[in-house]
Amino acid sequence: MKRLKTIGWALLGALVLIQFINPQKNAMAGPHPNAITNSYEMPVEVKTIVEKSCLDCHSNNTKYPWYSNIQPVAWWLSDHVKDGKRHLNLDEYTNRSLRYQYHKMEEIIEMVKEEEMPLPSYTWTHADARLTQEERVSITRWAQSIMESMKAQYPLDSLVKKK
Repeated sequence: MKRLKTIGWALLGALVLIQFINPQKNAMAGPHPNAITNSYEMPVEVKTIVEKSCLDCHSNNTKYPWYSNIQPVAWWLSDHVKDGKRHLNLDEYTNRSLRYQYHKMEEIIEMVKEEEMPLPSYTWTHADARLTQEERVSITRWAQSIMESMKAQYPLDSLVKKK
């Protein structure tokens, strides 16, 4: 019994100590010259959808919930945001190759249509981020319009990887 009590105190002490080890927050203020909206039009309804459902993980500025200051949740959220930005960062979008930009629009269409985005782990705590069918259609139409705009402006071989 004494051993169990010692282990309990040790775990409690470790839990208190890890509260002082915080990951860096994803908060980059100021203009983002490579943001997607600087090169491609984003209708108001799409911007509203993107702000509520995408930007916390796919931009340089995350709005953190209150529980993001509690360890180990903060570490999990930090890794989640880093992974989201690694896959797609809308604030750094035009800093990438045309082929990358085109392919990311294809992925957005696929992920939104198949209801893989936003992630369920995000919508559990952000119920407003859940997309309706109409919102899914708006996002996919917007992404498709960017692809069409790119096709009209650039040679197809600069947009699509040769097989």
